[in-house]
Amino acid sequence: MGKGIPAVILAAGASSRLGQPKALVEWNGETLVGRAVRLLDESGCSPIIVVTRSELLIDVALASSGANVVVNQHPEEGRTGSLQVGLLALMGDNGRTPRRVFVVPVDRCGWQKETLETLLEEKTDSSPNPSGHPLLLFSVEDVLASGPDEPLRDIVRFSRIEAPGEHLNIDAPADLEALK
Repeated sequence: MGKGIPAVILAAGASSRLGQPKALVEWNGETLVGRAVRLLDESGCSPIIVVTRSELLIDVALASSGANVVVNQHPEEGRTGSLQVGLLALMGDNGRTPRRVFVVPVDRCGWQKETLETLLEEKTDSSPNPSGHPLLLFSVEDVLASGPDEPLRDIVRFSRIEAPGEHLNIDAPADLEALK
């Protein structure tokens, strides 16, 4: 289904409100990062890049079997900076700028394989409704040309499309209840 479509999983946030690394939160017997890698892999996405912070590198790598894990040396600069690190890693793997990429924030976990299938029908930057993520990004060069602290919504205009999934955003301890 997603054969040859690369994916970048964003897992470099500080998780200060949650009090524990979001990537390593357990849901149905697997970590959020492990779940994202598994679903992308089962959908045929390749390569899969996980961007994390240096202090989580080993734990995230152990939970991300089949993915390439890279470190954002300056995660405090913002999520766009982490996406840039992932895109540059994809370019190194492929030797070229990818035409389109799935962007998967690890804390936005309400999507499923069917969400990816629906997104793949799109020909422009797209965001699924109601889950909001993952994103299908075509504007790779625009993201690479932006500042690491510039919000993605200020760089790219995403079309909202109807797709399976639910809105889940794991930011605070109370949000963990939605995973039960």
